[in-house]
Amino acid sequence: MHDVALISDFIFSSGFLGAATHNIDLILTITGGLGAALLLGYLSHRIGLSPIVGYLLAGIVVSPHTPGFVANEGMAKQLAEIGVILLMFGVGLHFHFKELLAVKRIAIPGAVVQSAAATLLSMFIMHAWGMTWTQGAVFGMAIAVASTVVLTRILVDNNHLHTPIGHVAIGWLVVEDIFTVFVLVLIPAIFGGGPGTALDAGTIVTALLQTTVKIVALVAVVFFVGGWAVPRILTLIARTRSRELFTLGILVLALGIAVGSAKLFGVSMELGAFLAGMVVGRSDFSNRAATDALPMKDAFAVLFFVSVGMLFDYHILVQSPWMVLATVAIVMVGKPLAAILITVILRYPSRTALAVGAVLAQIGEFSFIVGTMAMQYQLIDERAFNVLVATAIISITLAPLLYRAVDPIERALARYPKLWAMLNRNPAVGGKPKFDPEHSPLRKAIVVGYGPVGRTLVRLLSDNGFAPVVVEMNVDTVQHLKAEGIAAVYGDAGHAETLKTAGADKAQILILSASSVQVAKELIGEARRLNPSIRVIARTSYLREAETLAAVGADSVFTGEGEVALSMTENILESFGATPEQIDRERERIRREFSRDELADAGPMPTH
Repeated sequence: MHDVALISDFIFSSGFLGAATHNIDLILTITGGLGAALLLGYLSHRIGLSPIVGYLLAGIVVSPHTPGFVANEGMAKQLAEIGVILLMFGVGLHFHFKELLAVKRIAIPGAVVQSAAATLLSMFIMHAWGMTWTQGAVFGMAIAVASTVVLTRILVDNNHLHTPIGHVAIGWLVVEDIFTVFVLVLIPAIFGGGPGTALDAGTIVTALLQTTVKIVALVAVVFFVGGWAVPRILTLIARTRSRELFTLGILVLALGIAVGSAKLFGVSMELGAFLAGMVVGRSDFSNRAATDALPMKDAFAVLFFVSVGMLFDYHILVQSPWMVLATVAIVMVGKPLAAILITVILRYPSRTALAVGAVLAQIGEFSFIVGTMAMQYQLIDERAFNVLVATAIISITLAPLLYRAVDPIERALARYPKLWAMLNRNPAVGGKPKFDPEHSPLRKAIVVGYGPVGRTLVRLLSDNGFAPVVVEMNVDTVQHLKAEGIAAVYGDAGHAETLKTAGADKAQILILSASSVQVAKELIGEARRLNPSIRVIARTSYLREAETLAAVGADSVFTGEGEVALSMTENILESFGATPEQIDRERERIRREFSRDELADAGPMPTH
């Protein structure tokens, strides 16, 4: 008994029990939050809503405001912070100046007008509910920016992501994101002294200048130093061929630059993560970073939505219903009308105006980030934040339905000739982009792997009217190919994102020059989902594997056993004086037995 007492005292005095309890609380928070998000996200998806609605509802379910299991709010917030950093890193990873420049004529003025409209409307309306003008402005900035996740999902679901409408909407959103990143930097700079900080013109100008200097210094360091160092660091890691080390390297870069931005430059970690993503996005590793290293960001991002839902008190719908309705009206009526107005003024067709207005009629992750920071600096109260969350839930739910109504609305407008003519003064603007891949004179081909077989095939395709794109996991090979002017993508071809980057959705042929059956099965499945009409030619070592690849969608499968048998047969027949006709006959018989070649059906390849 004395020994038991000593052990018990040691456990309590050492803090082991407290640590164990803390760990259990952490695991329960993660498990409960993600479990509820999985269930409600799945149900939301099944009924045609965005899964984000389910994630927010999951946060409400595990919050103190509802009965049953209650997750640890503090832990959820800490985990969510990682999600925000990775989310901003992902946004930076896919941010390309060329895409923005292509639609700058509408994206920049459109985002400015729409953001200003949302902010001004919020200032006047929220002032009626007792907010100061400053609080109303910050609240308006929070609801001015749409959700990247929701907007992309709506465009993908309607097959509009790679259309002129999709290009305009994405460019518009990128500009809004830049404004939001600047707001995230300005809030601490202006209001860091507390709620009583004097907001005279001198203070604001000084904060703007200081923030601008810090941002310029940070951008210079990240792009010049990081632009030189990051590709070299990732190249060294990629040469190890270790997926774990590459994933770890991306995480260290994202989190390290984010934390360094806050500690060394006094700006937000979100901005640092955004810039880190842009640096990696400019390298050969952007695609692999998105496919291999960032899938985990989805789980952390889910925890972010869950943590936001935990802050929502549903009683606000009873206590302040008109405030909720007013905010929803700003997001789903005011913002779309401002977008439609500026789009029509710039002489874009009515369809573009209606579609862009509809897809931007929602708020999401960036609104929560601004709202959370605004609460931290006491710029909005819990009531306003609850209104923000309620508006997000409602707008995310209704935005996809509003987007589907674009066609019926356009048909209704067409019944009024004068109105239709006014809305479509120059239908050519915003139409087909200058470069249309579908009308390129060269047919598209994707070659996975650049070994001896892949090298030969790329040369053959290039000489016969194809534009080959090589997908390769060896970073040195990719860099060498690009230096020679050959299109190449670094990444795992088994990921849909890698195939999209290589252009599988527009390609005529996909060739698997490597012989890994398991990888080939996954790759063929992804390719068929992206492009059901693509022709797939695969290679495998053994005859028994040919049927497997054919079953998952390969049009032609060539086996190593068959080619060896063919070469040996030709050598034997030639050695014993067989005639060319005999050799041709045996060659055809062996090809029928050892391969699933269907190339004969495709006809001759085009020549220059």
